[in-house]
Amino acid sequence: MTTQRLRLGVNIDHVATVRNARGGAAPDPVRAAKLAAAAGADGITAHLREDRRHILDADIERLRAEVALPLNFEMAATDEMLEIALRTRPHAACLVPEKREERTTEGGLDAIGGHTHLMPIVTRLVEADIRVSLFVEADPAQLDAATALGAQVVELHTGRYCDLSLEGDTEGAARELERIRAAARHGAAIGLEVHAGHGLTFDTVGPIAAIPEFAELNIGHFLIGEAIFTGLEAAIAEMRRRMDDSRKGAR
Repeated sequence: MTTQRLRLGVNIDHVATVRNARGGAAPDPVRAAKLAAAAGADGITAHLREDRRHILDADIERLRAEVALPLNFEMAATDEMLEIALRTRPHAACLVPEKREERTTEGGLDAIGGHTHLMPIVTRLVEADIRVSLFVEADPAQLDAATALGAQVVELHTGRYCDLSLEGDTEGAARELERIRAAARHGAAIGLEVHAGHGLTFDTVGPIAAIPEFAELNIGHFLIGEAIFTGLEAAIAEMRRRMDDSRKGAR
């Protein structure tokens, strides 16, 4: 039975994307984080990319100092990002794959092939009392590898499910959704806290929110885009409502 309240983490990266397109201070991603808190978000996600294409170092410092919600710091598994995480002490660090040429994160981290590289980074984060999450594909072997590394959390990549749904491939989306469900069950069974994110919209969030093993969804780009038309607080409140309705309907 589904009893757990599903948390919503709001990714404010693309407020910074708009700001950086022109330069200056507006729109302010920290202000967006505060609005998200007022609208019912449970946490804030920000990805400090190596090329600083949106979130900047100063944004991370201000988010930690000015926003009461837990900060989920998305980061590449590099020495530079590790040093920043250890200095700023976010609530959680989510290790993600990162390519300079990609527009957005294109898939999950390879926790199996990257074990040797990832192990010392995960260990140092855990020793600093920072919760470690790995952004991975919905593959039980990747979840087993995350556990072996010492991660407490995995975030399952929902991008393919959302893309298939958008394309109208009902059968393909259903298969991908079942793969996500199976991975979520496996993750919970081996003691991981299981999150999900990437590409979720009003139209695709329902079936994901209904999966009982998920503790948190992280959603950003769609909410920032929807805010252009309805305002950020209204967009987040509507996403919160749809998540809650789906979770209640699964009980």
